[in-house]
Amino acid sequence: MFFGIVTLASHLRRLRLASCWGLSDEALCEVAEKFPHLEEIDITICNLSDRTLGAIGRCCPQLKTCKFNSEVYRLPHIESNDEAFAIAKTMPELRHLQLVGNKMTNDGLLAILDGCPLLESLDMRRCFNVNLVGSLGKRCQEQIKCLRLPCDATDDCPFETECDDGSGGEDYSDGILDIDMLSDDDYAVYPYGYDEFSDAEFSDDNPYDDF
Repeated sequence: MFFGIVTLASHLRRLRLASCWGLSDEALCEVAEKFPHLEEIDITICNLSDRTLGAIGRCCPQLKTCKFNSEVYRLPHIESNDEAFAIAKTMPELRHLQLVGNKMTNDGLLAILDGCPLLESLDMRRCFNVNLVGSLGKRCQEQIKCLRLPCDATDDCPFETECDDGSGGEDYSDGILDIDMLSDDDYAVYPYGYDEFSDAEFSDDNPYDDF
């Protein structure tokens, strides 16, 4: 199904991949350059890595929203800043970033703050390797209009992401792929209920401003 849209990829504006386990970094990197108008990418619980993020960032200069959400384990997990560094290096125009369950540390977060100066919203829920005590937390508060912090509730997440042993929550074994093509009237239909960032969620009244 994914490769069936490649012929129309020059019109692609939004792309959502959820539990698409059969899709590899190699496959998406190969076609990323065909998405010149991509504005939003949502990759949720997939096998894709920083290679895909880097390719999307380099090939999609209009990208404004990036979601890269992982399974969350209650037990401690390995630290990794690969995805954070890829975003920081290739997505300078980013406005909205969601990284639920990411393994980044303070170094990765700092790279994002430096590399994405236009960032307005940052969702770091379940990013338990990040420590926002001190100057880094203060900078986040000053630079980002809307923050979702590591211990904030995930009740509104579109997928169950917390697990003990990697078994995950809801079964999306076949994966979900949502696309939005540019048209004459710029009309979009989301048959699976695309969960995009709303104006209300990132208003100045958002309560995520205390540490």
